[in-house]
Amino acid sequence: MVVEPVLDDQKPKQKTVHVSEPEEFEQAPLLIALVAYLNLALLVVFGYIRDFMRMFGYECTVGAKEWGNEGFPPLYHEFESFYHRNVYHRGSKLTAAPLAGVPGAEIDIIDREWGDASLSSFKLSDKKRRYLNVGSYNYLGFAQNEGYCSHQTVKEIRGNGCGLASPRKELGTHEIHRQLETLVAQFVGKESALVFGMGFATNSLNLPALVDEGCLLISDSLNHSCIILGARLSGAKIAVFKHNDVEDLERVLKRHIVMGQTRTRRPWRKILICVEGLYSMEGTLCNLPAIVELKKKYKAYLFIDEAHSIGAMGERGRGVSEHFGVDTADIDIMMGTFSKSFGACGGYIASSKDTIAHLKRESHAHTYASPMSPPVARQIIASMSLIRDSEDGKKRLRQLADNVTYFRNELRKRGYIIYGDSHSPVIPVILFTLANICAFAKECLNRGLATVIVAFPATTMLGARARFCVSASHTREHIDRVLTILEELDPMINLKMSTNRPGSAFLDFWRHFFTRPKVPTRAVDEAS
Repeated sequence: MVVEPVLDDQKPKQKTVHVSEPEEFEQAPLLIALVAYLNLALLVVFGYIRDFMRMFGYECTVGAKEWGNEGFPPLYHEFESFYHRNVYHRGSKLTAAPLAGVPGAEIDIIDREWGDASLSSFKLSDKKRRYLNVGSYNYLGFAQNEGYCSHQTVKEIRGNGCGLASPRKELGTHEIHRQLETLVAQFVGKESALVFGMGFATNSLNLPALVDEGCLLISDSLNHSCIILGARLSGAKIAVFKHNDVEDLERVLKRHIVMGQTRTRRPWRKILICVEGLYSMEGTLCNLPAIVELKKKYKAYLFIDEAHSIGAMGERGRGVSEHFGVDTADIDIMMGTFSKSFGACGGYIASSKDTIAHLKRESHAHTYASPMSPPVARQIIASMSLIRDSEDGKKRLRQLADNVTYFRNELRKRGYIIYGDSHSPVIPVILFTLANICAFAKECLNRGLATVIVAFPATTMLGARARFCVSASHTREHIDRVLTILEELDPMINLKMSTNRPGSAFLDFWRHFFTRPKVPTRAVDEAS
C-alpha cells in the first residue's frame, strides 16, 4: 500500500493507493477431493436409477418433460435437465427462498409448505421468520424502507409516478435521467454517461454496439454471463485468458495480433479487453494497473464492469480505479450497476462524449428497452449524493471496510479456506462438496442465518462454497454471531479445511466422520 499526498480544495490530505495482491486459491486436500467426486458420482448413479423407476411409474417425474415429440431431439440439453432433476432438486428447499422485505442486515423469509409428490410443489404459508442476512449485495446498507433515500423515492412516486411507457429514444427520456447521467459521469470521473433500466442488459445489449465482425474481444475466463452473452451477440472474435492472469493476457494479445483475423489474416479493426472490477464469485479484484499497461502497450481498448466494485471499493466509493490509484482517463469504457451499493436497479456506461453519443444511436438497450423508472433514478441520485457529499456516506464506507477486514481476518485465523482480495466485501468460504453446502445451508437456517450456497455448474466440481456478503449495515455483534454459528457447525460439517493451520485435514475428516455431535435446537423456532 502506497500513501500519496494530494491537494483537494487547497487542503492537503492523504490518498491511499493499494497495490494488486497475489491471489491464493487453496486447493482441496486429496481426501476431500476424492470424497467430493464420490459424492457427485453417487448422485448421478442414483439419478439414473430414479429415471429408470420413473419410466415405470414408480416415482413422480420432477421438472420439465417434453411430450408428443417422438423422433425429435429434445429442445433442452439432456444432461442439464438430468442434473437439474436429480441433483439440484435435492436442495430445492434450501434455495430460492421467497423474501418478505428489504435485504438489510436482517431479512424476513416466508416459510414454504412442501407437497409430498414433488419438491417442485409448494405453497407459501402465512408464517415468516427473521434471519441475519449475509447473502445480499447491500454493501453500503441503502436497501432500506426508511431514511432519506426512501423518503426521496416516495416523493418522486407521488410527483412522477412509477414508470414511463416509452423507450428512451422515443418519448421515455425524463429530466431525472439527465440529472442522473450528469451525476454518474461526475462521480466516476468520465465525460459523459448513459443509464439503463436493467444491469444485465447494460452489458449484453451494449457490447454488440461497441464491437462486431472483424473485431477481437478478449474476456477474462470468469467474467459474468452478461458479458459472455454480449460478446456472443456482437459477432466479434472472442478470446479468453486465464482469470486475472496478466501474463496469459499478454500471450493472448500477442498471438491474436500476430495471427490477425480468421481466414483473411488482416489486422483486427479494434481490440477490446473486458474485465470485471470485483468478481462476485471469487471475491478477487482485477489487476487493473497491469491491465492498463498492457492495453496501452498493444493499443487495445479497455472495458471494465464495476457492478460490484462501484460504491464499495475506494476511500470515496469510486471503485477499483480509485482503489488502485488508476486515472479513469486510462479506462475507455466504465460500466456499473445500481443494484448493489446504491440499493436500486439498472446500470450505466460512462465514457467519452463521442462513445456515449454512438451508444445513444446504436444501443438496443437505449432504443427498444423500457427506461429506468423515475423513483428508481431518484433512489440512485439520493444514495450517490450521500456517498459523495455527506458524513453519513463516509461513515458507511468506513464501516464496510472495517467489517470486511475484521471478518476476513477472523475466518483466515480460524482455519477456513476463503478466496478473494483482503478488501473485497464478497467472501467465499470453500466447502468443496455438495453434501457440505446443503448441510451448511440447512443448519445455518436452523440458527437464524441466511446466506448463499453455490455449486457446480456455477463453480468447478470442487468449488462448492458458501458466499458471504458483508455490508455497512452489519454491526460487530452481527459478524461475531456469524463466526459463532460457524464454530458451532464445524464439528458437524468439517468447515475448517485449510492446510495452512495446525492439524491435519486427514485426521479432521475421520474425527468428523466418527463423531456425532449433539443435535442443536432450532434457534429460529425459539425466536418465533
